[in-house]
Amino acid sequence: MNAKPGDIWLADLGLAAKTRPVLIVSRFDPDAPRALITYVPLTTQHRGSRYEIQLGDLPFLHQTSVVNVQGIGSLIEPRLERKLGQLSAATMAKVKDAIRFALEL
Repeated sequence: MNAKPGDIWLADLGLAAKTRPVLIVSRFDPDAPRALITYVPLTTQHRGSRYEIQLGDLPFLHQTSVVNVQGIGSLIEPRLERKLGQLSAATMAKVKDAIRFALEL
């Protein structure tokens, strides 16, 4: 499967049999000691906070979305269902800045 940073995948987060788009933020490591992938969820509810990065209209998403870094989590790779697309390097840089802000790094 090989999910990489910047990829947006449809994932089963265990929420009432629903899947959601998530942004992969963990580094690609084929020899990781645990089979966990770190992600941040996408949402269509934009609240205008520093914890959100607007994605605009992306051709592989049905609605305008934002990345919500307050929802950072991890999951096992089998919960990733299919790759939807990938963010630009410039947008990923904004997501990384928001994560640094959220985690006070």
